[in-house]
Amino acid sequence: MKTGVWLDKTRAIIVTLYNGKVSLNTLLSNVEHFHVHGGSGTRFKGGPQDVVQDSKYLEREKHQIKKYFNAIIAEINDADTVVLFGPAEMGEKLHKEITLNHPRLKPKVKPVVKADSMTKNQVKAWVKAFFSDK
Repeated sequence: MKTGVWLDKTRAIIVTLYNGKVSLNTLLSNVEHFHVHGGSGTRFKGGPQDVVQDSKYLEREKHQIKKYFNAIIAEINDADTVVLFGPAEMGEKLHKEITLNHPRLKPKVKPVVKADSMTKNQVKAWVKAFFSDK
């Protein structure tokens, strides 16, 4: 069973090739996008300042990403070979998570491949093409 995972911060598209059949599954990350607005509440110098709790937001985001990765790992755990690809750094972060905490899955994961945003059909075609060369 060969699996390709396209992922970014909002969703993961998981394509599985098994006995000539192709299955596709989409997982949403549920990672919130934090738009922190800080600075002065007035236009006067020395006015009240908004206190921005960056560490609180970052900690919550870290937990949400860990939960997202665990959901992806649960989906790909039975694969024989896995390729991770996508536009952002999330692929590297997932690869690092697998390397550190999932030794059974680690040897099955190929290096991360950079790829642009894609439709589901493009992801499916990319995974088929990637594994047809192997």
